[in-house]
Amino acid sequence: MSVTLADVRSELNQIVDPNTGASLGAGIKDAQIQVKEGRVAVQVILGYPAASQFQAIGDLVRARLGAIGVADAVVEVSSRVIAHAVQPGVQLVPGVRNIIAVGSGKGGVGKSTTAVNLALALQAEGARVGVLDADIYGPSVPMLLGVSGRPESADGKTMAPLVGHGLQANSIGFLINEDTPAIWRGPMVTQALEQLLRQTNWDNLDYLIVDMPPGTGDIALTLSQRVPVVGAVIVTTPQDIALLDARKALRMFEKVNVPILGIVENMAVHVCTQCGHVEHIFGEGGGQRMSEEYKAPWLGSLPLAMAIRAQSDAGQPTVAAEPQSAAAGIYREIARKLAARVSTLPRDLSDKFGVIQVKRT
Repeated sequence: MSVTLADVRSELNQIVDPNTGASLGAGIKDAQIQVKEGRVAVQVILGYPAASQFQAIGDLVRARLGAIGVADAVVEVSSRVIAHAVQPGVQLVPGVRNIIAVGSGKGGVGKSTTAVNLALALQAEGARVGVLDADIYGPSVPMLLGVSGRPESADGKTMAPLVGHGLQANSIGFLINEDTPAIWRGPMVTQALEQLLRQTNWDNLDYLIVDMPPGTGDIALTLSQRVPVVGAVIVTTPQDIALLDARKALRMFEKVNVPILGIVENMAVHVCTQCGHVEHIFGEGGGQRMSEEYKAPWLGSLPLAMAIRAQSDAGQPTVAAEPQSAAAGIYREIARKLAARVSTLPRDLSDKFGVIQVKRT
C-alpha cells in the first residue's frame, strides 16, 4: 500500500501539540510535506520556542506515521516566532516582534524574579529575548541580572541595551545611582518609560518582557495606551490579600483591552531543605482558582525556595544558575505555555499594508 499526501496529512492532523493543545498538523503546510516512492519527509515549524521538545515532538510524528506503514520518516522540527497583533493605532517598536507585560497587583510577590527567569527560560528554549524594567521607582532588573554600568550611545539620541546572561536589558537603574530615588511625578515617569522603550536599540528580539511596577497606576495606563503589547501575565501568590490585588491588575488589563496571557502562582509551596516537609505557607491553590474564576489561562506554580531567593540576590537567576534544577524546569514549562499562548494570537499584518496618503486634488 502506497502512502499519499492525504494519508500523511490525515495523521498529522490528529497529533495534538503538547504545548497548545491544538492540532499539530493544522500548522503544517502541504509544501512542508514530501511523499516520494514510499518515503516521507515532514518539516514542523512551531510558532513558539521549544528547543527542549524538538526531539519529543519529532518522535510523536514518526510514531504516528509509523502506524500507517511509514518507516524511517524524516522529521525536522524547528521554531519561528512571528509578530502578533497589538492595540490599534499604537506605534510598533523597531527590533521587537512581541512585547509581553508581567504585572501584579501588589509588591512582594516575586514578580521581577519571575519576569527575569521567564525571559531566561524563553531564551533557553531558543528565542531572542530582552527585558525592560518599567518599575521606575524600584528598579530591580540590574541586580537580578548582575549587570551594572551605563548604556552606551553612538549617536547621542539612542542607547544600546546592556546584556546580562544573554538577555538584552534596559532599566532606569542603569541611568541613576543605586541609592538615588526617582522623585518624579506621573508625567515624568511615563516619559521615562517611553524613552527606555523607544530609545533603546533592541536587536532582533522575539520577545521583550516588560517588568511592570506593582499596582494599576500611571505606568500601567501608559503601557496599555502607548506600548504595543500582545498581552499580559499576572503574577500572584496563593495568599488571599495578594489575590485581591491580582484580580484588580487582571481587571485593569481587561478594561484597557490587553489580553491576559496567563496567571503564574509564585511561592506556592515550601519544601524544607532539612527534613523535606511540605508546607503551603501562603495558602494553597489560590492562583488556580483565580484562573478558573476569570477564565484566564493557567501557566503554573513556582515554589518558595531559598535557592531562588539567594540566586536572585547574587545576580544569578535560577534558570541561568541551575538550568537542570526542578525550579528551572518549571520556569521553562511556564515559558513554553506562555509562548504557545502568544502563538495562537492574531498575527501582525501592519507590514502588509502600504502607507495611505490623502491628497487634496
